Amino acid sequence: MSKGLKRFLIVLGIVLGSLILLALAAYLILSHDYSGAPPVSVADCTNPHIASDGVTRVSAHRSGGGIAPENTLMAFKNCVEDGSFEVDLFEFDVHITSDGELILLHDDTLDRTSDAVEHFGHEYVHPSEYTYEELHELNMGEGFVTDSGETPYKGLRGEDIPEDLRIMRVQDVFDYLSGHGDYDYIIEIKDSGDLGRASCDRLYELLGEYGLLDDAVIGTFHAEITEYMDSTYPDMLRSASVGEVAGFFADSLLGIDRDDGHYQFDALQIPVTYYDGLIYLGSTRLINAAHEHNIAVQYWTINDADTVAELSAKGADAIMTDYPDMAYAVIHGE
Repeated sequence: MSKGLKRFLIVLGIVLGSLILLALAAYLILSHDYSGAPPVSVADCTNPHIASDGVTRVSAHRSGGGIAPENTLMAFKNCVEDGSFEVDLFEFDVHITSDGELILLHDDTLDRTSDAVEHFGHEYVHPSEYTYEELHELNMGEGFVTDSGETPYKGLRGEDIPEDLRIMRVQDVFDYLSGHGDYDYIIEIKDSGDLGRASCDRLYELLGEYGLLDDAVIGTFHAEITEYMDSTYPDMLRSASVGEVAGFFADSLLGIDRDDGHYQFDALQIPVTYYDGLIYLGSTRLINAAHEHNIAVQYWTINDADTVAELSAKGADAIMTDYPDMAYAVIHGE
């Protein structure tokens, strides 16, 4: 081997080794929490969705979809009337029907959770293609499976479907909960484009009608809907977009302190990790940075007790979970 080739291979090895070390360092920095700082005081925060008493709030994800059929009145009743646990916030997703009603549904179609495929005779049943009355005929407990593998509501049809297993509208939620307590909401607009803008219009109307504009944080994964909310309904509280989350994470990681008013969102609604654990968002550093800017931090979807306890100790404002009974027991030591 010539001296020139040997020198080239040595230099190449050094470069590759340096790149590997840099990649490893970046991974460790992005995927772990090294802050070690205690939660900052939130006593002076004015954001109503920051847990001012320091106690992390319990949010029923899809109205507690791990315990009862998701986004149904049965699930809401379970959270409110069970008596063994309490819920502070309800999280649900909305789609708009062909006649302009906002219904609760997580997926883009009704196929997974209901008997829509059988009822309408085709797959990919989109709520925007049917009226509320047509969708009200469905069994929304059809796809529910208990942790033990049972399907207690599968096969119910026609008059055998109880009212609390039929599809819900947003006003049905507000009507029911208004008589049982003072709750906050995390609501995601699932539709994009014109449907999403129509959903935003209707949701704003309903929040105003029920006096809940300050009690709900609205989210969406569609940039054009975020822009529409900002331009049309500036008094509607919203969560950060994906791009805004990335920017805030970078600022908190690098210690960049932005001026007041720089961030246009009221809450970070985020998972603990992104990209299969590559990016860790559950750090005290990030939570403290958010609180210093009067921003609430709400985590989804946390279904294990250890993570609930960890995030609660770090000062998270809310935990969205399919098992609000479990989260309540962990947070309140019961």
